[in-house]
Amino acid sequence: MAPKRAPETDPQTTLRAGLPDRYLTPEDLIGMFSLPSIETLYTWRKTGVGPPAIRIGKYLRYDPVAVRAWVEDNTETAAA
Repeated sequence: MAPKRAPETDPQTTLRAGLPDRYLTPEDLIGMFSLPSIETLYTWRKTGVGPPAIRIGKYLRYDPVAVRAWVEDNTETAAA
């Protein structure tokens, strides 16, 4: 079981409250989407399924605006 984060550092709470003022790490996305492992996120990136990432040196980072847009684009709406 994953340790509980403080509300001010919990990625899900941060995105619900507004966009964070920093780029997100792969670990942030794993917590937000409750992914089983980092390999899932890497597979998403390799196949073009997940939110777009940028490389900063040897690190992957995710723009919170792009993550929010990806979530909105992939949210299914109920049939009318």
